[in-house]
Amino acid sequence: MKAEVSALPTKAAKQVVKGIYVSAWSAVGNKFEQLLTLVDQTDLNAMVIDVKNDSGQVTYASTVPAVNEIGANSNVIIQDLKAKLQRLKEKKIYSIGRVVVFKDPYLSKQKSNYAMQSLAGAVWKDNKGIAWVDPYKEAVWDYNIQIAKEAAQLGFDEIQFDYVRFPENGKQVDREVQFDNPNKLTKAQVIEAFLQRAKEQVGQQAYLSADVFGLTTSSENDMGIGQEWAGISKQVNYISPMLYPSHYSNGMYGVKNPDLQPYAIVSKAISDANGKNLRLKQVSSEVAEIRPWYQDFTATWVKPHKTYRAADVNEQIKAAKEQGVEQFLLWNSNSNYSYR
Repeated sequence: MKAEVSALPTKAAKQVVKGIYVSAWSAVGNKFEQLLTLVDQTDLNAMVIDVKNDSGQVTYASTVPAVNEIGANSNVIIQDLKAKLQRLKEKKIYSIGRVVVFKDPYLSKQKSNYAMQSLAGAVWKDNKGIAWVDPYKEAVWDYNIQIAKEAAQLGFDEIQFDYVRFPENGKQVDREVQFDNPNKLTKAQVIEAFLQRAKEQVGQQAYLSADVFGLTTSSENDMGIGQEWAGISKQVNYISPMLYPSHYSNGMYGVKNPDLQPYAIVSKAISDANGKNLRLKQVSSEVAEIRPWYQDFTATWVKPHKTYRAADVNEQIKAAKEQGVEQFLLWNSNSNYSYR
């Protein structure tokens, strides 16, 4: 069954979004019903649903020719996406379609000329053995934008771009990869250019957001991954730093064992983010609203770590709310939430 695209939807009214990540597998069956109940019973009002996931698979029956050509929609998980989005609309649940952009092992395999290339001319892979596509290739931009456009036409209120960056360990990547960059653009310039094109082609139909590393709130450079707060903020409606305490190194912000101190980490990160936005507003009318991701998972690989429960999630929410940032998204890769 192919996805049916109707006339362009009208944009939803802006609202204070409080949402959860819903993996494609969690967007079907009993699990989805459980998540709907969670939203009904709390102050949550939004869902971030996988449209194109971390493996490069498109999760619904896309009609985009480029998707069909390489079979990226051959494993349809969400059979009834349009009806599902209509149901969310009827329940006044704000819908966000997550599109993983440059981390795309599937596209890299099917079209190796789109992949990052090693100096020897082979497909480059990161430290986990995952292939990425080259952000300098505009054909890759257009592929992702076509998917985003279709998702917006199917009824998503917002499109969220994730992995809209280069791989981490930027200096190592630069030593090992030959990028297709004849115009000698910086990494930050190319990420902003991609988002600008997405805004031009999708921004009339849906709001746009971008997920960024937590440290973008505080860093004065692109950290070697092309994520520079000011450039991204100009091109999207919402910027979502991933403020997971478990992802901060020991001693960051002067905090010993960040995973144990969610309030302290988020408080400092939001303070820096607000400072950046304040400076941007003095020179630009286009500044993305801050809508952070918070940790609702237990980082067992961190030593020491704590078991995250509702109280720990609420500490993160409180830290930001005290500084005027009320919107948030909760991340749990399995979509199992403690939030109540």
